[in-house]
Amino acid sequence: MKYRRFRDDIDLSVVGFGGMVVVGMEQADVNSLVDRVIDAGVNYFDIAPQYGDGEAEVKLGEALKSHREKIFLACKTLRRDATGAEQELIRSLERLHTDYFDLYQFHSVSTMEDVEEIFAPGGAIESFVKARDDGLVKYLGFSSHLEEAALDMLNRFKFDSMLFPTNFVCWYEGKFGPAVLKKARELGVRLLGLKSLALRPWEEEEDQVYPNCWYRPIDSEDLARKAMSFTLLQHVTALVAPGDARLADLAISIASENNFPVVISEEELAGIAADYPPIFSNIDESKQG
Repeated sequence: MKYRRFRDDIDLSVVGFGGMVVVGMEQADVNSLVDRVIDAGVNYFDIAPQYGDGEAEVKLGEALKSHREKIFLACKTLRRDATGAEQELIRSLERLHTDYFDLYQFHSVSTMEDVEEIFAPGGAIESFVKARDDGLVKYLGFSSHLEEAALDMLNRFKFDSMLFPTNFVCWYEGKFGPAVLKKARELGVRLLGLKSLALRPWEEEEDQVYPNCWYRPIDSEDLARKAMSFTLLQHVTALVAPGDARLADLAISIASENNFPVVISEEELAGIAADYPPIFSNIDESKQG
């Protein structure tokens, strides 16, 4: 497994385990899966109470009991008010059987209204700072799926990290990502990658063989290697694998290869991307053509 520096003396596995993977699994199978991925070198786990309406937190918490001091545990909240965010933090800590989170994040900041609520008087940023001061969390971050919101978040507070879609199809076909990643790097904010293995939206009436993924993921080993390499070559510390055990295993296997990541030309990646519609885009289709 490859590792990259996050902050201070903390190194993260370049592939993180996303808690959505365990939704729908039996506890015994979750325990075995977690043991296996930790044995493979994964130390970065990302979770949120919204995954399976708490199911993922409960099951992952049970599986991680004996591993807590060996891992970097990141959690998130959708609450934008201070009181609600504090309450959800405490509940997540209890479900995951831990006294602290290594990283606590605003989950899916995807509208400008989200940003305003977070930073308004009584907003959730107040509880985040207090939780850090009280030792309940070590680092603060956010995830976002909207460039405008992500840029505003970066400008308003000195976050430790940002979890953002870093995907070659979105990059080349949707012009989505470059401005945000550039700003984060300028500010010294660590980059964590989402949706690296997203290929395209599901087609109507298509058999959705990966039920925990709202997009059609990449499951070809060759293309997955290229997609993951693209993400990590954008100065991303670690990427979170999709919410399916088969895809997590694929990503972990690739990340353990000696010659990974591989360098692919922009021409090759852009040519591949041209065959697919991006799941996120900054291009106004109404103005095209």
